[in-house]
Amino acid sequence: MNKKKVFGAAFLMLGSSFVFAQQIQNEERVNELEEVVISDSKFKLKSEQSGKVVTKITAKELERSQGLSVATLLTRTSGLYINGNGSAAGQDLGIYARGGRNRQVVIRIDGVTVSDPSLPSGEFDLRLLSVNQVQEIEVLKGASSTLYGSGAAAAVINITTKSGSKKKVSANFQSTIGTNQSQEDQDYDINEFVNLASINGTLGKVHYLASFGNQFSDGLSAGETEGAHEDAFSKYNLTTKLGYQWSENFRFHFFGNLDTYKNDYDAFDGSEADNTFDSQQLRAGSFWEFTYLNGSFTFTNSYASLERDLTKSAFPSIYKGKVHTFDAFNKYTINEVLYTVIGANGSYSDFSLENGAALTEVIKSDDAEFDIIDPYANIVYTSGFGFNINAGARLNIHSAYDNHFVYSINPSYTHTFGNSYIKSLASYSTAYITPSLFQLYDTAFLSGNPNLKPEESATIEGGIEVSYDKKFTMSAIYFNRKSENFITFNPKTFANFNSPKDINIDGVEVVFDTKFLDDKVSLNGNYTYTNIHKIDNGIRIPEHMINASLGYQLDKKTYTSLSYQYNTERKDTNFATSTPVSLTDYGLLNFYISHQLMDNLSIYGTMDNITNEDYQEIFGFNTRGRNVRIGFNLKF
Repeated sequence: MNKKKVFGAAFLMLGSSFVFAQQIQNEERVNELEEVVISDSKFKLKSEQSGKVVTKITAKELERSQGLSVATLLTRTSGLYINGNGSAAGQDLGIYARGGRNRQVVIRIDGVTVSDPSLPSGEFDLRLLSVNQVQEIEVLKGASSTLYGSGAAAAVINITTKSGSKKKVSANFQSTIGTNQSQEDQDYDINEFVNLASINGTLGKVHYLASFGNQFSDGLSAGETEGAHEDAFSKYNLTTKLGYQWSENFRFHFFGNLDTYKNDYDAFDGSEADNTFDSQQLRAGSFWEFTYLNGSFTFTNSYASLERDLTKSAFPSIYKGKVHTFDAFNKYTINEVLYTVIGANGSYSDFSLENGAALTEVIKSDDAEFDIIDPYANIVYTSGFGFNINAGARLNIHSAYDNHFVYSINPSYTHTFGNSYIKSLASYSTAYITPSLFQLYDTAFLSGNPNLKPEESATIEGGIEVSYDKKFTMSAIYFNRKSENFITFNPKTFANFNSPKDINIDGVEVVFDTKFLDDKVSLNGNYTYTNIHKIDNGIRIPEHMINASLGYQLDKKTYTSLSYQYNTERKDTNFATSTPVSLTDYGLLNFYISHQLMDNLSIYGTMDNITNEDYQEIFGFNTRGRNVRIGFNLKF
């Protein structure tokens, strides 16, 4: 075991020694660690009633993460690895959950599944989203297709955006400046700027929000070729929400988002190239909720128009996609122990492509399209003696792939003693993932294959969770997922095909969270083992991952934290030669401090990659070395 593994393991084990060495002196200040979870059932349940371990990134954690990307925050959660988040700001992101890839992870924003049919896996581009837009995030791992549809085979990321405050008028201004440099370039030039301005509030029954954010980064080349030029990244986010509380039982709101970014990038093998592309998302929709005795009916919908312009590149092309998604469901509480959800969600997607110097339309949206309508049902039983069960079923009705039935069953048992509990849990879930429009029809890279079959998978989970006196929570989960018709690609030709072999991958996740010394000190961490040896083409997936964070509230106004992330050696491909390569293991140590200058003004500073660790996430491409940021947060 090398020194990086020792450091990570020591950081994780530090909490246990503190927890059992400290005597609780003030019962009145006990911190509630059994967070209310929604993602696994769409009901508000305490964690001891849930048969899953749901990771929550709270509003407070997000406030302490100004200037970071959403991808960086997500990669610190157990079982989830976002490859590319430590590289140049515009680097493509690979979302790996429990050995699964982008297309096996569903991303939802404010209750609506978001996607981009013009991307290879049809996933939502996290680079379009800003941390400043987000209120909280819940990450649900394991197959969840019964509640969240096609694609939810490995994880679901539920993102809730900010809404209007209860004051008539509130305003928020945030600004961060920092360096953006590699390990070799440590001149500490200011090359990164992140800003936000928002106004929101409630006037009678009307609540509103409008925000504008931007990010600009320069100073770092995407490719690692010697003498490569700097590649700039600029992003703009415009968000609006307008809602009305018609009565105690009926409320609705409308929203609109315009998210754009422009990115300079190098060739696919990391060599210097003068490429630029523009990406734009225009998304609008609504939320409607009617509550009645023992239940509620909710309808959400979203329409998105997406465009990626690569005309200023070696492969001139314009990708366009349109997605209309809705989810309508009725929640009903039969009694104190029985909860039901019955609903239907659907989506309509199309994709077009203009390619070549003359930008000839080679794929028409009328040809590359499909729609999905899925009725589903879920039931939750929470007994008074500790036994709980969450079960559901969904019928996937696909315009191109006919019908398919998926289901899940998730029993758990919780034994409580005083303010503590121990919970055992298990689940069996099936999932069904149809190929993306890009995988079926792409001609620009000759990767399209109209003969692709849908993936089918089954996931088994089992584990235990312990909560001690609401001060310490720890869980350990074993997972095993078997996939048939797994869609992969040939690294030489980029052509998509169904793997002739079944993919059977398993692993373990361990998570803990605690506070002590009158809640002044917080310690949390996680460890994930993924058996990548069972995957033929498991590129960029670490076998072992460790995350740990130690926070200390110095006084009422000052907070500081130290975090560490470790990933073991990973496989990759040298796309210049189509040969396999290995990426070395790495550990990143980060520091954060914030201070409340006045009631409405705080300042903060960070130092990331303190040891200036030299590593690669993608073969041939740069990563960020030691970097610093400072900023302020002003509220009215």
